[in-house]
Amino acid sequence: MSTPAVVRPRPVHRAADLLAAYLPGSFFYSSTTGSLLADGVHATVKAGHGTRAAAVAEALDSAAVVGVDDPVVVGAIGFRPDAEASLVVPAVVRRAGAPDGGGPAGALGSAKWSITPRPEPEGYAAGVRRALELIDAGELDKVVLARCLEVTADHPVPVPALLSRLVRLNPAAHAFAVDVSAPGDPAPRTLVGASPELLVSRRGTEVVANPLAGSLPRVADEAENRRRVAALLASAKDRVEHAHVSAQVAEVLGRFCADLDAPAEPVVIGTPTMWHLSTRITGRLADPTDPGSSALALAEALHPTPAVCGVPVGRARAAIAELEPEDRGYYSGLVGWSDLNGDGEWVVTIRSAEVCDRTVRLFAGAGIVAGSDPAAELAETSAKFRTLLRALGLESTA
Repeated sequence: MSTPAVVRPRPVHRAADLLAAYLPGSFFYSSTTGSLLADGVHATVKAGHGTRAAAVAEALDSAAVVGVDDPVVVGAIGFRPDAEASLVVPAVVRRAGAPDGGGPAGALGSAKWSITPRPEPEGYAAGVRRALELIDAGELDKVVLARCLEVTADHPVPVPALLSRLVRLNPAAHAFAVDVSAPGDPAPRTLVGASPELLVSRRGTEVVANPLAGSLPRVADEAENRRRVAALLASAKDRVEHAHVSAQVAEVLGRFCADLDAPAEPVVIGTPTMWHLSTRITGRLADPTDPGSSALALAEALHPTPAVCGVPVGRARAAIAELEPEDRGYYSGLVGWSDLNGDGEWVVTIRSAEVCDRTVRLFAGAGIVAGSDPAAELAETSAKFRTLLRALGLESTA
């Protein structure tokens, strides 16, 4: 008589427990599909632009061979093709359901802050005017220009408390914290944020992307919010800006999908601080066994979308390098995870900051197209800063 095999049951975790267990150096990710906390490093994935998906697949296969339970790769990739990347196969992974957003957000504690805009607001507006000149000359259709706030406290910023506030204040967002420390950093550096924009997710044969472009700030008055939603849907300028993004995402995913559903009309979705034109694009992969159709491979094929770069991509990158005084680093790159089957979820790294000791570097951008107004684009970036500034207790500053 054979003895039945004993299978160790997987522990059941709550999303709140994973959030409470996060420490700097860990990887945390949560969205409406679930939460993930990863600790330790089984392997580091070192690969350049265009080769990362293949290197990740190899690393995950190797981890499975040596018995790593639930091997995944987690991390972040910067904006530029030659930008930094932090991708690891963690030693331990814990999963839970989606955060419920319940409970108080808590506080970061008392701190005195200094804030330095880079560039100054007038310098950003001048950059928008120069971008409009390039658009009028026919060199560009769209470019996304970002600006930076460097926020410095009088004591080290507590990253776990900041992450907890981001999750609780933005329960529907894709919240994350990634160790992106690099040689020369004076202290551990963490990329933290609450992105509203799904670059791509893959579950079996199904892929989903949710590009956002065309935005207005959300306000306290609900009647005014209803007016802004209607205005956004009716705005020719914002609809053109959005169409650049949704068309590119649909075209790229169409290369990999046997079926693709890309709605012709956008809808408006809201975050606690913004309204965005949104298109949810879904597809069925032609060959989910192809390593080139993994979640990360799809994310790399899509990046950078016109939501963070522009059209055409090459000229937009050059304009960004010319007009933005601060290197974006990980801002407007991608962050997420992929597993052994090629499934995973990657989001656009917006509503984010890099935290190092007492310093927090925030970025926000706006899409510039024909008809853009420099003052309005500056105001849009100020509104987008509010996600992180609220979490820091500085919402009135931008």
